[in-house]
Amino acid sequence: MIDREQVRKVALLARLALSEAEEEQFATQLSNILDYFEQLNELDVSNVPPTFRAIDVSNVVRSDTLVPDPNREAILDNAPDRDGEFFRVPKIINAD
Repeated sequence: MIDREQVRKVALLARLALSEAEEEQFATQLSNILDYFEQLNELDVSNVPPTFRAIDVSNVVRSDTLVPDPNREAILDNAPDRDGEFFRVPKIINAD
């Protein structure tokens, strides 16, 4: 069982200002959470292999294909500085 003193200590470490009613509420809620974990400890998981996730997850990516934008001129019109069909940017490579 978590008491209000433990809730105050955690709140202090987390720099939270809690009222007395909140301390009591959190003490009850955190105790209920720990009781739930105790119920989970009663399960026999000796034949369950350790996993990172409950379900298998795979990364789905699309193929990277080049598709020209039909509105190229509109995009270039938004550039702060342009040179024909290109964006002009400040030089950042030093020749030294």
